[in-house]
Amino acid sequence: MATTRKSAKVRSQTPKSPAASVHDRLVAYIRSFEAGLDAEQEIAMGFASDESGVLRIEGLGYFDPDIITFYGRDEDGTRTQLIQHVTQLSVTLRAVPKEAKAEPPRRIGFQLNAGWMGGDSGDGSAG
Repeated sequence: MATTRKSAKVRSQTPKSPAASVHDRLVAYIRSFEAGLDAEQEIAMGFASDESGVLRIEGLGYFDPDIITFYGRDEDGTRTQLIQHVTQLSVTLRAVPKEAKAEPPRRIGFQLNAGWMGGDSGDGSAG
């Protein structure tokens, strides 16, 4: 009696670049941080190395092999982008009061792996 062997598919995985790896970890941190926010708070990022204030995070991206970018608005509502090398990364996540009282708080964690790059698109906040 002959036996049939099914060959296992071997998937070759290309190692992630430093930027892709850091991006994925930042997405996990942001999702975890947002899970602890209440309905009156949104996520923002503090600049650890200077006095630029905070950036209300609207998006996160990367450019291989080693650049991370944060998109959002500063405290005055001015569109802001931080471009940083992965070896210089130092981020402080902050809970800040949401901007509009009538709107639900902005949550970005669910959008980050979907290729969303920030901007003025609608958010999917839960009330």
